[in-house]
Amino acid sequence: MEEKKPVLQVTHFTKDYGFGRGVFDASIEVYPGECFGYLGPNGAGKSTTIRHIMGFSKPDEGEILVFGNDAWKCYSENLRRIGYIPGEIVLPAGLSGEKFLTIQQEMCGIKNNDLKNELIDYFELTPAMLKTDTKRMSLGVKRKLAIVSAFMSDPEVYILDEPTSGLDPRMQNRFVEYILKQKEKGKTILLSSHIFSEVDAVCDRIAIIKEGRIVNTFHADELRHAANKTYEVTFGDDSSLEQFASAELPIQIVDRNDEKKKLVFVAHDKEISKVLTAIKPLSVIGFSNHKESLQDYFMRFYVNDKDFGGLQ
Repeated sequence: MEEKKPVLQVTHFTKDYGFGRGVFDASIEVYPGECFGYLGPNGAGKSTTIRHIMGFSKPDEGEILVFGNDAWKCYSENLRRIGYIPGEIVLPAGLSGEKFLTIQQEMCGIKNNDLKNELIDYFELTPAMLKTDTKRMSLGVKRKLAIVSAFMSDPEVYILDEPTSGLDPRMQNRFVEYILKQKEKGKTILLSSHIFSEVDAVCDRIAIIKEGRIVNTFHADELRHAANKTYEVTFGDDSSLEQFASAELPIQIVDRNDEKKKLVFVAHDKEISKVLTAIKPLSVIGFSNHKESLQDYFMRFYVNDKDFGGLQ
């Protein structure tokens, strides 16, 4: 059986803007038919990576291949096969939404309006919205236009950078439903987002990026069926909290609130009996657990950070 080659391949990519800003030694691969999630707060380096995958900028170091071609050198060739939604929507001034979509059709050589009209209906772009000048549009309407523009050519690959930013919750859900349908059709998708529910709903593999560096890449199903669970314990006194927190136990503490005498930690099912033995002689007034979510897992890498850049 022939081994699948990645559609998108980022190898030891570095873009250094100075003062610790940029992306450093990042490597990801996205395979045919896969939905790959790129998860991190605002400013972590997601958009920088995507702009280089799109061929808008040249890497300082490393290699980026799209369809096996150099992303920078083959920018125009690759672009015809990609549906791209940028993180920031900037539309040409002086155009109606309808005229903007018509120009995009002409540029892409699209002669069939069926998919465009289907998308306009699906994302509820009304005739009044389409007649509005882009300067007077709300962010939500601009985002819908960008979505229709990216999808109406029925591209092989979707590269989506914060695609639901500016959409209301109901329309965010519609977007997720649409992406799930594209997955069923075998489309290849790179989804950059800071919304946990969005990434968890559609992605097969996920990379977490922190301060320009990829700190982990994993299969989403491994987390969904993981034996690690998150526990929250509230102690009756300060000494019990301190005794438990300082004990040598097979746990990872992810949050601590001395004022409320509360501790949140992650433990494997095989190790929980040791933890319960350590808790038993202490003063405890509350104890609960749940399976580790994507948000819980992410926060293990950001446990010491207070500002998560708009993560939801």
